Amino acid sequence: MAEIPTCRWGIVATGLISSWFVADLVLERDNPKARHVIQAIGSSSAQKGKDFAAKYCPNASPTIYGSYAEIYADPEVDCVYVGTPMSFHKKNCLDAIAAGKNVLCEKAFTINAKEAREVFDAAKKKGVYVAEAMWLRHRPMVTKFRQLLFDNNAIGNVALATSNFALPLDIPGLPATSRYKDPELGAGTLLDIGIYPLTWLILSLDSNGPQSPEDPKVIATQTHSSGVEATTSVILHYPSTGRQGVLTSTFMTEQIRGTVCRVQGSEGYIDVIGEKPSHPEYFVVYRKQSEGKFSSEKFEFPHKDQGFLFEADNTAVDIAAKKHESAIMPWKESIRVMELMDEIRRQGGTVYSQDKE
Repeated sequence: MAEIPTCRWGIVATGLISSWFVADLVLERDNPKARHVIQAIGSSSAQKGKDFAAKYCPNASPTIYGSYAEIYADPEVDCVYVGTPMSFHKKNCLDAIAAGKNVLCEKAFTINAKEAREVFDAAKKKGVYVAEAMWLRHRPMVTKFRQLLFDNNAIGNVALATSNFALPLDIPGLPATSRYKDPELGAGTLLDIGIYPLTWLILSLDSNGPQSPEDPKVIATQTHSSGVEATTSVILHYPSTGRQGVLTSTFMTEQIRGTVCRVQGSEGYIDVIGEKPSHPEYFVVYRKQSEGKFSSEKFEFPHKDQGFLFEADNTAVDIAAKKHESAIMPWKESIRVMELMDEIRRQGGTVYSQDKE
């Protein structure tokens, strides 16, 4: 086997998303694309870091730090994984970049497009790798999905895509300290869960890909509860093709397992099935055979991890190749997605303090 790259990770924050990421990276697997080492863990206290390591990477021996700054200063760390709430992403990224570290930062990448540009400008000046951890885009499932849609025209001319994400939360009943209730932490459905249906629509309707995408027209509305955006409804319209997409995100009901994205075309449709839009399991292509009848073909992509290894592997390979950005989620695409969400929030009336800075 040819030598594979090794990436030594510094984990910033010990919340849920970081636990998923680390648990995936330490799994044993055959024919890995890269080797991952949990080199260091930073938390608000050393004890929290120790407890996190004991639970999620018990066979590793990471250095435990009671601050994030120590992660950035550790010469043994190749790449920093930022798993903090999104309102801290800009600062965490800029601090890591200033220390000369490569960065993989969770979605939403920042609060708005302005912050994203600041981060990428700093990365360009420093000459380091920075990427948004939109794990959905790195999945082999998505590669095959887009190949069938746009290379093979499996359902003819794509016309319509729909995707919805629901997470039941009693916003008024939450404590004031909850990140779901604090606008200063980017509270609201759009940046938290709505980014997934938005991503599915982009993947389903934009045949050009992230290198030369088409900007759709946005029509959006939002409702608020206790000062927090609680529902978002969006129509995307692509002028060059007439393709349209509808997405919703809400805290007012629960997600029903099943179709997380449906794409309809002139000769059939595709249903992506899963627990929620962030966790797709497989998809089925339905091809028109005769009036009212369709053939079906199921595409499965089994893996024992949650799906973070795909983005981690690609990050390790990119860094080893001395790249500064991901071809799957390049800087301009992260900025574009933030711009789309900025426009959705503008129309919906959701304003964060970061928008005024």
